[in-house]
Amino acid sequence: MGMSVGAKNSGGGRRRRGGGKKAPISEINVTPMVDVMLVLLIIFMVAAPLMTVGVPLDLPKTQAKALNADTQPITVSVKADGQVYLQETAIPIEEIAAKLQAVATTGYTERIFVRGDGNAPYGIIADVMSRIQAGGFTNIGLVTEQKPDR
Repeated sequence: MGMSVGAKNSGGGRRRRGGGKKAPISEINVTPMVDVMLVLLIIFMVAAPLMTVGVPLDLPKTQAKALNADTQPITVSVKADGQVYLQETAIPIEEIAAKLQAVATTGYTERIFVRGDGNAPYGIIADVMSRIQAGGFTNIGLVTEQKPDR
């Protein structure tokens, strides 16, 4: 009796065991994974600008360059109508120093940024800064936007 080894459908038309099922494919189909990753990329690209923290203000434009910062500073914002915010919470102007002392993690050396709306009265912004300084904080900065280059 002769028998051939390795030939397909050998043995006079006999089928393999398992009713002719195909062997499992051992390759990974990467296309669905790439589709999911591209959708996630688009979602994060759209959502990233929406995650900015702070009170919406129309900041004044200046020639100053952006600061390099390792830690997040405490932000005090003054809206055009004179309302004062600590981070994103509205507070009375009289409570600024007490609230900052409660929030400051590194004590009186904490960086505090004052964001004043371009249309806010200068007197209120000056009052806010003087109250912060009277509270013992010395590292105070004004936040502005850069003027676009012409």
